[in-house]
Amino acid sequence: MFLTIATTGSADRPATDLGFLLHKHPDKAQQFSTSHGTAHVLYPEADAQRCTAALLLDVDPIALVRRSRGKGRGGAPDSALGQYVNDRPYAASSLLAVALRSVFASAMKGQCAARPELVTRTMPLRVEVPVLPARGGAALVRKLFEPLGWTVQAEPLPLDETFPEWGDSRYVRLALEGECTLAEALRHLYVLLPVLDDAKHYWVAADEVDKLLRAGEGWLEDHPEQRVIVGRYLARRWSLTRQAMERLELERLAESDDVAAEMIDNAVDEEADTEEKPVPLAARRRESILTVLRSAKAARVLDLGCGQGQLVGALLEEGQFTEIVGVDVSMRALHEARRRLRLDRMPERQSERVRLVQGSLAYTDSRLKGYDAAVLSEVVEHVDPARLPALEYAVFGSARPRTVVVTTPNVEYNVRWESLPAGQARHADHRFEWTREEFRQWAREVAARHGYEVSFAPVGPDDPEVGPPTQLAHFRIHGEDGGHGQGGGNRENSGNCESSGNREDSSTSANGKEVGE
Repeated sequence: MFLTIATTGSADRPATDLGFLLHKHPDKAQQFSTSHGTAHVLYPEADAQRCTAALLLDVDPIALVRRSRGKGRGGAPDSALGQYVNDRPYAASSLLAVALRSVFASAMKGQCAARPELVTRTMPLRVEVPVLPARGGAALVRKLFEPLGWTVQAEPLPLDETFPEWGDSRYVRLALEGECTLAEALRHLYVLLPVLDDAKHYWVAADEVDKLLRAGEGWLEDHPEQRVIVGRYLARRWSLTRQAMERLELERLAESDDVAAEMIDNAVDEEADTEEKPVPLAARRRESILTVLRSAKAARVLDLGCGQGQLVGALLEEGQFTEIVGVDVSMRALHEARRRLRLDRMPERQSERVRLVQGSLAYTDSRLKGYDAAVLSEVVEHVDPARLPALEYAVFGSARPRTVVVTTPNVEYNVRWESLPAGQARHADHRFEWTREEFRQWAREVAARHGYEVSFAPVGPDDPEVGPPTQLAHFRIHGEDGGHGQGGGNRENSGNCESSGNREDSSTSANGKEVGE
């Protein structure tokens, strides 16, 4: 099993810098023990103009059988001799990928203590693999490597040169040429060699998802063959594949919003429940929302930014609400909502009323059109002000439900929280907190732009000086029955309400995913 990495250089940028990056001296031949044999690193050529590093993996077939224990192709159940007669010692596979990670670990991580400036340097590279299993043929090899910037030569190898009429085998002779950092090249090979082979020599456990995402960072999120790569790398284990795809989608959404993934996927507080105790303001917000939805005679309801599903659960308890869709950008929050709601154990007639959908409210989504009501509870303050127009259009312009309920903190009330330092927001992720007048001005402008009427209500104790802790806006399309005897305009309304407690820049994208169908 053999692989070479070559580069060219000049007097001021010698090709032998490759030795620094690989942490292997060009004048030495070194060997390393692996779980299935011995890896050798040597340099067939090394001077200022050209340097080639070779990795030779000498597989021990007996060790392969003993350690595989029936996993992978080495233990193929369809042949009595399959454990001993196979291509593992000769063709690049997951064995070679593991050797790459083991022997060139620092290089793959982009570490070079002796010459740190080399780590980010792009260099002309040529990678050659004489024998590579390719289930999918040369066409799939090109589909996997060309989007990463490689020029690909994938020459099919004949089954037997003596009998050309037998045709080509599933093996190719691979040569890649391109300019990138060495770390990027090694990570591409580490993931895609076993993907092309489509058979791992070891049991694929949950930690393989982390390995895949670490090696795929920066390129796998947008790869056109992402689903093929993830499914094959994880040996088609459905649960692991789903987990990896969800995390990649989160990375994509984070990149589109130019924030870190952990800033988006923070709806689950692992140290405390999002219910606010001992002050039951959360319950008051929830009841206020339910009061508005009951009066609006809404049957099909969107909970936009559903978090861990508290409001969804409350809606399920009332027969009036026949269809409930919870939307959140955080898959962690949606899975937690699914767990809390016990959707797997819920009677089918009940569970059919609920859908949990991943998405981002900065984007329109045709699936959210035609609903009676939408709720944005404790959501808008998590959206960057520059993104509020996008959220506004997605909800009021595109989805356009008959009724929209929005709740948000009243910043004036913060002085009444003894535990909240002066000038500090109620949550670290709040991008702003509005005064009562600021909220009303925003709501009135939104209503005017999209043909809605709006009224306002306090949620929680209405302090005569600073107002309530939470403020609620009830939007109704012009001409709709507002309930509670409210006929429109910007009149005040009393009520109490709670949301799912979500803390996300929630939005719904057209390529969102559904959970708990």
